[in-house]
Formats: sequence, C-alpha cells, structure tokens
Amino acid sequence: MVLKQPQFGALPQGRYLERIQRSANYYGNEFRNPLETPLFADGVTMFSVLWGNLFAKKERLVPEHPLPAQKVSLHTMGAEPDLLIWLGHSSWYLQLEGKRILIDPVLSPYGAPFSFMNKAFAGTSPYSVEDMPAIDYLLLSHDHYDHLDYATLKALQPKVGMVICPLGVGTSLLAWGYGQDQIEEGDWADQFQLGNGLTLHILPARHYSGRMMVKNKTLWAGFALVTPTRRLFYSGDSGYGPHFAQIGQAFKGFDLVLLDCGQYDSRWPLIHMTPEEAVRAAQDLGAAALIPAHVGRFTIANHPWDEPFERVLAASKDSGLVLKTPQIGEPLDLDVSGEPFTPWWRLQ
Repeated sequence: MVLKQPQFGALPQGRYLERIQRSANYYGNEFRNPLETPLFADGVTMFSVLWGNLFAKKERLVPEHPLPAQKVSLHTMGAEPDLLIWLGHSSWYLQLEGKRILIDPVLSPYGAPFSFMNKAFAGTSPYSVEDMPAIDYLLLSHDHYDHLDYATLKALQPKVGMVICPLGVGTSLLAWGYGQDQIEEGDWADQFQLGNGLTLHILPARHYSGRMMVKNKTLWAGFALVTPTRRLFYSGDSGYGPHFAQIGQAFKGFDLVLLDCGQYDSRWPLIHMTPEEAVRAAQDLGAAALIPAHVGRFTIANHPWDEPFERVLAASKDSGLVLKTPQIGEPLDLDVSGEPFTPWWRLQ
C-alpha cells in the first residue's frame, strides 16, 4: 500500500500522544493556531487548488538555467567561527558557540515523498549528507516534506547527536531509525540548554502540519537561538500574525531573522508570508538583519521563482533592516554589518 511506505512517516501514539494531549495548544484532537487560520481562502478547496495547479497560467516558475551556488568543506572547517550557510529553501547549516547545528535539512534533489515530485532547481543541491560533519543538534520545525525529508534524515542519523523538534514530529524519526535518546520534543515556549551559554526556544508559528491524509496531529514551530552575545530567530513556515511582535518584545529584538518569504499565494493567504509581510514581521521582531527563507529551490506556489527576492529587496528599502541575500552554500558571518550581496538571481 502506497501510504505504508516509510517516507510518509508515523503518527504519535502511546506516551508521545499522551504528552500531546496535555498541551494547551492541542484541543479537539488536533493542534490549532491561537488565531483562526483556515488553510485556504474563502471559496477555495483542495480540488480547486489541484485544478488550478494543472490548468492555470504559469509564468517562470523554474529558472531557465542552473542557479549559482558555492560549496565549502564543512569537514575541514573548525566549529569555532560563528557562521551560517543557507542550503536553499528553508535548510540551514549553523555554527554557534562551538555547536554545529542543522535546521530543516533537505539535501535530496526533491521536496516531496517521491523523487519525481517537487524537484529542486538545477544547481541548488551542492551539498549531500556525506558533506555534513558530525552534527550536535538537528532542529526540525514541522513535518512537511520540504522540511522533514525522509532520505536526508535517514542518512543523517549516525551523524546526529540530538534532535529537537515540536511535539509529535519525533515519532517519524523513531520510525526511521533514530533512538529515543536522540530525540527531544517540545511545546511552544519550551526551552533547551545546548551548552556554552546557548539556549534554544521553541516558539509559535502560524501554519499547519500533516504528511498523509490527516492534518495537525503534530506541532509546527519557529526557533530562537540565544547566546550571551547573539539572538537569532527562524520562523519556520508561518503566515503573518501578532506572534511576531510578541516574540520581539519577549526577546528584546534579534540580530538576525530568517523568515518565510516565498510560496505565498492568494489561495492560502494565512499560512505563508508575502515578502512585504516578511519585512513587516522582521520589524515586529525588532530585527537588525533579515534573510529570506522558503525561497530559491522549489516551486510550491504559482509565482515567478525570483519574485520573492525582488519584492523583499524593494520592501526592505528604508525599512531600517539590513537585507542579506547570500547564494546557496555561501558562508555568512553572523555580524550584522551590511556587506553588499550580488543580486545573483538576476544572472539568468
């Protein structure tokens, strides 16, 4: 049976389900956003979305040529320098306080349960699991295929020290060969001490979850990573909402934020941000610098593949934000200085 294949993951049960049922964010047998968040706009159905995807006019959804990317040796790089490497879409390699951290890694050339679906843009897969060093912490924001990739996570397991993820997401990892002692699950507002003064906070996002036919049985989240000298925030997948201002006030601002900025669509206006909303969210968060996420590797929504970059560039002017747009694979110093970035997406 197709849905019994391992890439579809597993649903929480036993003590994992019992913990979920105690969550203040779980009621009516599902997780819910604090703010009402329908998956689709009024009048839009899953059938109409599928029909539109087949027959609506599509314009430049995929680059005409391979995208430029960089690659460095992570095995020979010491863990001491604080740096960030965008791996495309919403995948990140981070070094912080001597810890090597992977966030939502999708190193497969597709972001779907099968390799013929949602293929990555040419040139955007320079890194493989073999290129990854030993990982201290693997952070997973939610269970959608373009964030929780079976092939990548299965192959990564021997290299991972600890996984930290929202409630319920760890059940799939257990099914994929991870040990119970490798996985820590958390609810919104939970925090974990990662060592060397580094604290991870699991925070709200405005989204949904589900890999099979059922929705919202596992939690979705963003993350704040806080050291004595730095504050970073990753939104995960999230629509715009008051949670950004609340988080910004609680943490007194951030040095750098990585925000959902692509795959927006008028058919699902509340679960992803437009570039303009991402700039507004960065301001709400009290951010000094912004990197757009959920862009540059896969096509999920019906907008030109490079439109998010152009729109966030325009929206960030006169915003007080430093906009950083590194190439995939380009090491980025975590200092906020506004070094110039080439508009690499225009080189098509």
